[in-house]
Amino acid sequence: MKKLFLILSVALFSLGTVNAFAQEAEAVAAAEQTEAVADEAVAEAETAVAAETEIAGESMHHILMQKFLEGGWGWMLPVLLCLVIGLAVAIERILFLSLSTINSKKFITALEEALRNGGIEAAKDVCRNTRGPIASIYYQGLDRYDQGLDAVEKAVVSYGSVQTGQMESGLSWIGLFIALSPMLGFMGTVVGMIGAFDAIQAAGDISPTLVAGGIKVALLTTLMGLIAAVILQLFYNYIVSKIDSLVNDMEDSSITLMDILTAYSKK
Repeated sequence: MKKLFLILSVALFSLGTVNAFAQEAEAVAAAEQTEAVADEAVAEAETAVAAETEIAGESMHHILMQKFLEGGWGWMLPVLLCLVIGLAVAIERILFLSLSTINSKKFITALEEALRNGGIEAAKDVCRNTRGPIASIYYQGLDRYDQGLDAVEKAVVSYGSVQTGQMESGLSWIGLFIALSPMLGFMGTVVGMIGAFDAIQAAGDISPTLVAGGIKVALLTTLMGLIAAVILQLFYNYIVSKIDSLVNDMEDSSITLMDILTAYSKK
């Protein structure tokens, strides 16, 4: 009887242990399966997001190209050329003006020190080794110091006008492209509207689809022209403000030069 009870106890214990291991194995398998499903879902989500991003990028590029082609090469291309050439001129002007900008106070201090230690020739060397319109104006004034202060003043005023003209060079072309871009766009719109009305006349019926398509294509050239004009106008205003700042600095520096030479001539 005791043996039978012992055997039953061992059997029940073994069965419980096996059952526990089975349940644990099932739990581990379920956890692994859940984790695998979660990883797969994350991977699918990342793939979907990447695909959507790629499609969105391609769609934007495709839409821009499609709208450009719908406007017609005959009118969209001249407007695009106006934008590209205008931007090229604007960037060249910005680089030129940036290179023309110097620390005028530091330059004037160095020139005064050279003038005290080495005279007019030393001051001219400082001007030769410095870039920008202010240094050029100073050099022209110092070069005519032996002719008197009146000659120096005339040289400064005259060469200041020359430097201002050089800085403003190219602005007329940017202004031309600003005016020309919307004009070409409006002209393309007018031509497109004429074509739309010709299509209506040929069809003998005012179809909303026909009218809407023709008007949409016609207005694309105006949109392109206005976008080009706005972009170029922003660059134009920045260049003008840069030139005004340089001109004001040139005028202040010219007055300072006359004061320096007046004090130097009295020694």
